[in-house]
Amino acid sequence: PGSPVEQLEEQCRGNVGFVFTNGDLGEVRQVLESNVRPAPARVGAVAPCDVIVPKGPTGCDPGQTAFFQTLQIATKITKGQIEMTNDTHLITKGERVTASEAALLQKLNIEPFTYGMVLRSVYDNGSLFDAKVLDITDEVLAAKFIAALNTISKLSLALNHPTEASVTHSIANAFKACVAVTVELDSYTFSQADVYKKYLADPSAFAGSGGGGGGDAGGAAEEAAVEEVEEEEADVGGGIDMFGGGDGGDY
Repeated sequence: PGSPVEQLEEQCRGNVGFVFTNGDLGEVRQVLESNVRPAPARVGAVAPCDVIVPKGPTGCDPGQTAFFQTLQIATKITKGQIEMTNDTHLITKGERVTASEAALLQKLNIEPFTYGMVLRSVYDNGSLFDAKVLDITDEVLAAKFIAALNTISKLSLALNHPTEASVTHSIANAFKACVAVTVELDSYTFSQADVYKKYLADPSAFAGSGGGGGGDAGGAAEEAAVEEVEEEEADVGGGIDMFGGGDGGDY
């Protein structure tokens, strides 16, 4: 009493085993759950899963037709043996196996169930956890963290309260607002806005051109300029989405 292992007392009920390891718990679980063996359906056992018998030849002689009729299974005689004409849902999960069902599965040489070890709990450093904690991988944690970060960003932006999660989006939105104002001014500009002003002044200068001498060099320069424009617009767009699609006019 009073020992950390006391909480294991309630786990020691029924057919229980302990696995001691210093290895990765996820890998240990995979090894345990992969080692299963087929098991026949025994009379009175509770079915751990649905059992569906596939249609087709059964290998039983026609004299056993009455046995299938008792189970309400549609059959026909083909090449001197009984053939099931439809897939049959024989046993439902959670129900007890009857003598007729067990006999049929034995006749068909079907072992529908499996047996093996099922991981129930994990004991580590004095704490007892449900085995479901092993389903939490690094990928799951990263996805949860990103989702929480996005939520914080949205709340911060909606409340106009800057945080580390939202500041990059605020800067991107402010940049868009500055560009929007600058392109309307003739007497002021800054280097990052120049490419936008040039594009608005003469969009045809950024269009791809074919032709003769010097065309290759000019086309390459124009293509680089277009790529720069698209790159900066894409960066700005990523920030605007966090504002719910606003155009930055409030800044």
